[in-house]
Amino acid sequence: MNQPEKIKLTSFSSKGGCGCKIGPADLAGVIRTLPPTEPNPNLLVGLDTSDDAGVYRLTDELAMVQTVDFFTPIVDDPYSFGQVAAANAISDIYAMGGKPLTALNIVAFPISTLDKQVLSDILRGAADKLKEAGVTLVGGHSIDDKEPKFGLAVTGIVHPDKVRTNAGAKPGDALILTKPIGVGILTSSIKKDLLNEEEISRVTSVMAGLNKTAAEIMESYQVHACTDVTGFGLMGHSLEMAKGSGTGIVIVKDQVPVLPRVRELAEAGVIPGGTKNNHAHVQDSVHFPEGMDETDRLILCDAVTSGGLLIALDEKEAGKLLKELLDAGVEAGMIGRVTEENPGMIVVE
Repeated sequence: MNQPEKIKLTSFSSKGGCGCKIGPADLAGVIRTLPPTEPNPNLLVGLDTSDDAGVYRLTDELAMVQTVDFFTPIVDDPYSFGQVAAANAISDIYAMGGKPLTALNIVAFPISTLDKQVLSDILRGAADKLKEAGVTLVGGHSIDDKEPKFGLAVTGIVHPDKVRTNAGAKPGDALILTKPIGVGILTSSIKKDLLNEEEISRVTSVMAGLNKTAAEIMESYQVHACTDVTGFGLMGHSLEMAKGSGTGIVIVKDQVPVLPRVRELAEAGVIPGGTKNNHAHVQDSVHFPEGMDETDRLILCDAVTSGGLLIALDEKEAGKLLKELLDAGVEAGMIGRVTEENPGMIVVE
């Protein structure tokens, strides 16, 4: 049987992964024009705090968690693209403290241009990641499109009293991030053929890694707020937490885990458009040190695909949680703290 010619999947899209999201400023402008959602006492988490997923109470003991995420190719290997897309979509359920149960595939594919085997490999990669997460695929929907896109709608469950949102951070909390950043800069470098196979494998492994272990470990802790860091970058998602919680946030730049070569490539001009949009969106709400150059500022705003969980909990418990995460192989770091000062703002040290 003849194998299909190896393709460069990222060449079929102008933007990749979560970097193809509509920018936060533009999205907020659209959402502001919509009529307010009708009040519903069973809607525990909706649009108000820009959270990771919606939560709807079914009974006093059970709530449904729903999310959807899809994007253009972030890596060239179709199987890996399917894995990354699945891990990214499932992550929203983990961020809310939920257990993912079922998923629906969302497919846009140029069926007359690309070999059907490419789509098969994308779906196979996603299916294997769903199996790893214990999620059952129940169906999906596909359209013929000039630009390939893939993702999933995922449904999970959570106890109504154990929902974790991005809006509960408290002064005195420490902040833990469970994956390194710099993904957007590295994946843009893949499109430009600037990474070797080992470097591609490294960033792909980070993106395809489930946040399952981190979520399970944090279950036994009194986590006050949680979100996953994706397209709006570390600064964007931290800012949503600060605004939703009515607190200030301090990020210690040297404690933020960053993937290898990110600064080198950023200095060479490999900055995704999504990263630039993120920086423009947060600059009025983030106080960067005067001596910090633009490259470091952009790295902190880098558009992440399938990033880690950002966890806020009492600093007295944070050290123990961090040790458990590191012992389990999670690439976590304690990157900052929550303060009373500067509510709705971020200070970078």
